[in-house]
Amino acid sequence: MITQIKGKLVEKNPTQVVVDCNGIGYEINISLNTFSSLSSDENIKLFTHLQVREDAHILYGFFTVLERAVFRLLISVSGIGASTARTMLSSLTPSEIQHAIGTEDVATIQGVKGIGLKTAQRVIIELKDKMKILEGGDEIPLHKSNTIKEETLSALEVLGYSRKTSEKVIDNLIQGNPDSTIEDLIKAALNKL
Repeated sequence: MITQIKGKLVEKNPTQVVVDCNGIGYEINISLNTFSSLSSDENIKLFTHLQVREDAHILYGFFTVLERAVFRLLISVSGIGASTARTMLSSLTPSEIQHAIGTEDVATIQGVKGIGLKTAQRVIIELKDKMKILEGGDEIPLHKSNTIKEETLSALEVLGYSRKTSEKVIDNLIQGNPDSTIEDLIKAALNKL
């Protein structure tokens, strides 16, 4: 398994790069996130994933270890291939994917080209627990926002509002301001319900 490549950047475009490593040019498929993170510096280091197929050996490169870990988790889901995972990482940052899965935000995942409702739901179901244990992820903020969300929803239910209606409003409020307190969320939700 080739786990990283360090060398001279020979060619760079939004979908792939060529890295010269000791005289051998490696063609590496990348996401738009990695493309935008790469500087014009000649010497680069990419963390890689080697996909071995019957007809090809394909290298995928990532600017961070977190991005590679998210890619590997995504391709472990039935119905998500390497190209779909790369498209997801081009549309969303690894942290945004983690957050969407952690908060069960089907709409964000479904917003990626090529991902339907059932696939988005499958991604969330299969990866929710796995995403939390990734190093460098935002496990603590996700847990914190989930607790705040649950307490806010409970308070609104006691006040007579339906959970289903309240949940949509609360999700939008948390997305807009992840650092909101329970009091802030209740006040804002009462103005919108």
